[in-house]
Amino acid sequence: MDKKTKKERKFFNKLHDKYRLVVMNDNTFEEKISFRLTRFNVFLFFGTLAIFLIVATIYIVAFTPLREYIPGYADFNTRQVLRELNLRADTIEAELIRKDLYILNLQNIISGREIVDVFPDTVPQSSEPVKELPKSKEDSILRKEIESESNYSYWVDTDSFKTYSDIYQFFFFPPVKGLVTNYFNPAENHFGVDIVADQKEAIKATLDGTVIFASWTIETGYTIGIQHPNNLISVYKHNSALLKHIGNYVKAGEVIAIIGESGYLSTGTHLHFELWYHGNPVNPLDYIVF
Repeated sequence: MDKKTKKERKFFNKLHDKYRLVVMNDNTFEEKISFRLTRFNVFLFFGTLAIFLIVATIYIVAFTPLREYIPGYADFNTRQVLRELNLRADTIEAELIRKDLYILNLQNIISGREIVDVFPDTVPQSSEPVKELPKSKEDSILRKEIESESNYSYWVDTDSFKTYSDIYQFFFFPPVKGLVTNYFNPAENHFGVDIVADQKEAIKATLDGTVIFASWTIETGYTIGIQHPNNLISVYKHNSALLKHIGNYVKAGEVIAIIGESGYLSTGTHLHFELWYHGNPVNPLDYIVF
């Protein structure tokens, strides 16, 4: 026990032994700086320095932007930016759905289908045949009154079906020169013709008119529609870019778009061109040479 106690005392005594650290001139051996040190003071200095470095590192990591450079450290600003981007993406998606629903209802009005409030999962490609309902006496009287007061002709009424001989008075400008690959077929809901042409080919307005639609839809991609005189509308679908906006007035032969293959109904670079006269589709090949 005595030896152990002596060793412990000897160790603690060494901690307090004083040493001198001298900095001397190597040539003249002149003493420049000297420090009186003990082992205990050295341990205390380096221990304090280590604690200071640890505290400084923790402060830098917790309260300065340098924490962003530490791998795996969560950045709350980045999370906030991601949340804002997600909100913007949801807003854009909702706006696209609203526009597509607007276009779908326009198509439903033209095709005689009912207007929907919610965008369906799948867009109907063909309309179901309308069942003939028995006509009442009051209904027949009302029909006669409306038909006698109106100049409209109905697509489904074969007795009052209107011929479109007056459409020949127009001089149509070909929207694009190319090869017709798909023809006018209302029975399959193909209300226009498909013309294949070179990539980057310019699409031109077929007549003078005002742009009433210029936007992007899921089915037909970049689409533009022009209202012409005498209730005539031309539609240009699957473009790669639109050069006119709603409300622009265009002249016949003026460039309005660039040919493309946008929209999931497109199977290649081509123009889908439609003509609508008094709300009914007509065959463009009867009036235009492509």
